[in-house]
Amino acid sequence: MNAVLMMLAMAMAMSLAVYSAEDKYEFSTPERAATFKELTHELRCPKCQNQNIADSDAIVAKDLRDKVVTLVHDGKSKQEVIDYMIDRYGYFVHYQPPVTPATIILWVLPILIVIIGFGFIVFRQKKASRKQNWSTDDEKKLAKLIAQYQRKEQQ
Repeated sequence: MNAVLMMLAMAMAMSLAVYSAEDKYEFSTPERAATFKELTHELRCPKCQNQNIADSDAIVAKDLRDKVVTLVHDGKSKQEVIDYMIDRYGYFVHYQPPVTPATIILWVLPILIVIIGFGFIVFRQKKASRKQNWSTDDEKKLAKLIAQYQRKEQQ
């Protein structure tokens, strides 16, 4: 019986520790709370790289969440908060970076390389598959080589 009570007490203690680690933020309106939630799911943690700041346990993610709370409490719009974070951390911090000449090159260049490579392969195959004209000298050389090979086989 004591073991059961001890296990129950440990489980309760662990659940309280998990609950206390979760950030709780208070907002004056449900709209601001919704904006905060959207922003924390839309902004990427610079340390974790492929995790949003809502799910990240990194210290920098906590700092970003706190800054988002401050900006939302100050009445900043969603886009203003995103612009602030991009100014501080670059386009990487936002999961939906804008289309710029650099991003277009990053998307188009690999496709162009594949198309050029495929064209090169097709060109080489067509060139290699063309019939070559044999002259009578070529026929004589071939007959001579065949005769030499046959003599070596007979020996």
